[in-house]
Amino acid sequence: MSVDANTVTLDHGAGAHPTDKLFIKTAVLLAVVTAVEVAWSYLPWQDWGDSRALYFAEVGGLLAMMAFKFFVVASVFMHLKFDRKILTGVFYFGVVIAVVVYLAVLSTFHFFTGGGSVLPH
Repeated sequence: MSVDANTVTLDHGAGAHPTDKLFIKTAVLLAVVTAVEVAWSYLPWQDWGDSRALYFAEVGGLLAMMAFKFFVVASVFMHLKFDRKILTGVFYFGVVIAVVVYLAVLSTFHFFTGGGSVLPH
């Protein structure tokens, strides 16, 4: 980075910044995935049976789409796609640690064993 009296010049390459076209493509992709999420949540899961497999398919699908959208937003709108790999790695490491801690807390409340959970019996 060089500093002049009136300007600041970053040493990034010419392709280091996102374009409006990328933001529009990303917004359309996120809108499509959100529409799929809404449709997924309105599927008649209860009519297809009362099994854990169906419950985990419903919730797992929603969680997978949520995670995909999170990583797209973080990559493009937070500019992690254009940042140094070490900084991107530090960010995603923090996310992984947060998920691990969250899962540990859920396990202390017996969320996964069915004790007082919302899982079908």
